Amino acid sequence: MSESTVRCLVCGSSELKLFLDLGSTALANKFIAEEELAHHEPVYPLRVAFCPACTHVQLLDRVPPHAMFDDYLYISSASETLKNHLDSLSRTLIERLGLGWGDMVVDIGCNDGTLLDAFRRNSGGQVRVLGVDPAKNLAAAVAHLGIDREEKLFTADTAAAIHEQRGGAKLITATNTFPHIQDLADFVAGLKNLLAPGGVFVGEAHYLIDILDQVAFDTVYHEHVSYWALGPIQRLMRDNGMEVVDVERLPIHHGQLRFFVQRAGEGEVRESVAELLRYEEERGLRNFETYEQFAQQVYRIRQELTQTLAGLKESGHRVVGYGAPAKGNTLLTYLNLGSDKLEYICDKSPFKQGRYTPGMHIPVVPPSRLTSDRPEYVLLLAWNFQDEVLQQQTAYRELGGKFITPVPQVRII
Repeated sequence: MSESTVRCLVCGSSELKLFLDLGSTALANKFIAEEELAHHEPVYPLRVAFCPACTHVQLLDRVPPHAMFDDYLYISSASETLKNHLDSLSRTLIERLGLGWGDMVVDIGCNDGTLLDAFRRNSGGQVRVLGVDPAKNLAAAVAHLGIDREEKLFTADTAAAIHEQRGGAKLITATNTFPHIQDLADFVAGLKNLLAPGGVFVGEAHYLIDILDQVAFDTVYHEHVSYWALGPIQRLMRDNGMEVVDVERLPIHHGQLRFFVQRAGEGEVRESVAELLRYEEERGLRNFETYEQFAQQVYRIRQELTQTLAGLKESGHRVVGYGAPAKGNTLLTYLNLGSDKLEYICDKSPFKQGRYTPGMHIPVVPPSRLTSDRPEYVLLLAWNFQDEVLQQQTAYRELGGKFITPVPQVRII
């Protein structure tokens, strides 16, 4: 697929400009069982482009959603930091929107139900909750929570069926799901139809300025077709009869944007929207040169980290990985880091333990392996949860173990 054949996800322009090519990678959350190692594993180009017409940053190469989401191994509850964040989000929205008896909350991409469970718990069971998520394996794994769930992608048709059966939603949420959406007009049409009068959609997504500042190129993988700033979100919503009424920046996941959306005219637009739009313009988000500079920083990190790991191996040190997030597989593939360079990767998720990373086929093991095996160095692939991981691995560090963080610069701590 070339730039000339792809249209912008937001405005439909065909004049997309490529600025970062990360090669071809396997699907970042498709961890491999041992019996599958000998089978063919599909890979797809991973290229990022800028739309001069509406300034949206997006992938040029788009994988069908069902190939990525019907069987999904990422779970929200694997991180205490994320669990606490989602609990706080539920409390904030219950208070801000006055959610009470009988109000319906719909979570798009509800994953293992962590957020919806928090809404139910923190409202004293007053709100009705519904999840929409196509992952069949996660639906089975969290059935014990008793949360109603539509096992499908959120589309305009899905929204219409939910509205007919259950009525309108006072609140719709999508945390870390909004960057996955490929048919954005259809998605927004679903929001518009499912929201009750005066209802609110609250989305959270990696924020483009934070990605640029932290050189977080590993955030790029096929699930994330979009890399959002406020400007393109505002354009998308305006073109589809909706309106961004408030925004705020968050520290979670190395920097996110939380945005509040209502039907046009149903909510008061706060000054935060104009303030952030001005800041985005000051930061050069409308200029292609900004993204060319980002690409140069990515190439610098690849060279520095490759040299650091090679030097440690040449000195006889053992290096492993910690955290098996999807983002880590972009980094592993781009730097060509296989099991000859990282012996194994530790991860808390039981869904990933005993499997192998997509593409590079590094074995995933429980975190207890660090203190029993005592490798000298650990590449922190889940660097966005650095504080949590370092605290959890105090015993390993007291034994002399050191962590390597890859971005925004290579550091040993």
